[in-house]
Amino acid sequence: MILTLMLTVLAMSGQAQTRKIQHKPYIDLRPLHFGILVGMNMQDIELDNVGPQTITLDDGTTEEKLILCDADRWNTGFSVGVLADMRLGQHLNLRFTPSMHFGAKHLTFRNMTDLTPEGRPIEQMQDMKNTYISFPVDLKFSAERWNNYRPYMMAGVNPTINLTSKNQEYIQLKRSDLFLEVGLGCDFYLPFFKLIPELKFCYSLRDALDHGHADELKDANMRMYTNAVTAGHSKMIVLTFYFE
Repeated sequence: MILTLMLTVLAMSGQAQTRKIQHKPYIDLRPLHFGILVGMNMQDIELDNVGPQTITLDDGTTEEKLILCDADRWNTGFSVGVLADMRLGQHLNLRFTPSMHFGAKHLTFRNMTDLTPEGRPIEQMQDMKNTYISFPVDLKFSAERWNNYRPYMMAGVNPTINLTSKNQEYIQLKRSDLFLEVGLGCDFYLPFFKLIPELKFCYSLRDALDHGHADELKDANMRMYTNAVTAGHSKMIVLTFYFE
């Protein structure tokens, strides 16, 4: 019985390794090709809190406040763009994928000094809507193609422009940012096109906060919430489907 089981496993393994008809066998040999992309993104921001701060009240006296800010959940958005892929070698490609990312970040401010009648911190919320135009330049490191799939890793930099207009919310982000991104994906060779699902992680290399925003607020009571945060680094997880 054990011998029969071993022979069955070996036979199934040999069948799995059998070569199949290859779709689009020469598509990876082209020096330059193009495509489109659609996908989903999840946005977040990593914030540094200043801790206790001294504020000046309307009567000229000062008071110490402790306000904590946190992006308390990931928010799902939509991504769309185009692809230009240049072949540098058998396993290496240079990609340029200008894209638009529509999404938001949800912030919660907890005033640990001023409490509700129930003894809980007073909370303020902000839905920070963001629309990014991004210009990623990535290197794609591909494994050998087997039948109709080919896994790969990618890494690169992603300059972005934030199209969100200025507002009177607590936190405002700078107009531009720079992300480092790494990810994994796989090329699937279909009869008429190549489908490429990819999952990548993006992390901002710069402080993304607009530190001059507090001076632009018309409501002076909002400034202690704005000044409660000293720095912020945006993050994104992007699931993308490329069609080449």
